[in-house]
Amino acid sequence: MLVLGDAHADDPDNRRALLAAYRDSRADVALQTGDLLHYDLPAPTYFIGGNNEDFDVVDALRAGEDPDGATVRNANLLASTAAEVEGLRVAGLTGNYAPTKYDESRADLSGERRRHFVRGDVERLKEVEDVDVLLTHEAPRGLIYYGYDAGCERIDELLDALDPALCLVGHHERRAEAEFGDTRVVSLAPAWKRYYLLDPETLELSEHATPTD
Repeated sequence: MLVLGDAHADDPDNRRALLAAYRDSRADVALQTGDLLHYDLPAPTYFIGGNNEDFDVVDALRAGEDPDGATVRNANLLASTAAEVEGLRVAGLTGNYAPTKYDESRADLSGERRRHFVRGDVERLKEVEDVDVLLTHEAPRGLIYYGYDAGCERIDELLDALDPALCLVGHHERRAEAEFGDTRVVSLAPAWKRYYLLDPETLELSEHATPTD
């Protein structure tokens, strides 16, 4: 199973790298942790929205509709939902955290503010059962440091509630790993630098350089 971090594939060079990772991995299915920005994909891909997306596409996928004016193929959004992927129960939280918007309803978010998750999204995801792998764009506390802990307490809440075996994190575009209770948490390098292969039996990740040509 292919695993990809941030792609920012609206950029032509990043898009070429993204597609090269699919080709090189020869994987039948992929997981991706947000900031995708290209939704015409060569294999079924289960992704979460990040803080950089085409939010009209994300909203349409969230509603189970076909986006207007965009080519979407093999892009399956996890927005406080879960899917069975190669025998794993994979769940995802779409969006990033903004304290000033957290207690608003999703319907009240407009424009670029649609990038955020709200309390309702988190509470709905907490009700999902038997999660093996959780995809988040924000990191939990204790994983990423920039002279301060860049983690988000709302992700801590989800890990406490869902207790997944593995949590895959985007957004920070750097490789880092920590333990949160019984959960192994891995922050991923961006897709134009690295891709990963996940063994669905053992949940072990192997890391590979993304081809440059």
